[in-house]
Amino acid sequence: MALLVPFDGSDLSTAALERAVEFGEFTGEEVVVPSVVPPSEEYARERGWIAPDEPFDPDLVAGRLRDRAEAVAPGATHRTEVPEDVSATASLTTDVVRTIHEVAAEVGASVLSVGSANAGRVSTPLSSVGTPVSEDPRYDVHIVRHA
Repeated sequence: MALLVPFDGSDLSTAALERAVEFGEFTGEEVVVPSVVPPSEEYARERGWIAPDEPFDPDLVAGRLRDRAEAVAPGATHRTEVPEDVSATASLTTDVVRTIHEVAAEVGASVLSVGSANAGRVSTPLSSVGTPVSEDPRYDVHIVRHA
């Protein structure tokens, strides 16, 4: 069993990771931190992973996210996930959500801690992964709405 914390470097994902580490210390469960890096320059720029004048390099983005996650949770297991089957018809958000679900199943996640200002709301932006990730009934979900 593991505590899964999708990490994109945002303040909310950082807060979710901090809280999951505390919970993991209490429960003795491993903390697994996947960072999903789709092969999209636009997606990376929207999230502030690369500067406006910087070329898109998935390895560079992955390294930066890993470094940030390890600074918060040095004992956690960090994984970089690159969606292999990027759908031409689905959104990148759908691909990210699918990848998080796959990792959750692979590690046997008991709890998913997600930083999201939008999860659980009646109306959710199309770019939010919080709501679709939190709808999976296979694990408990801790939603962190405040950094």
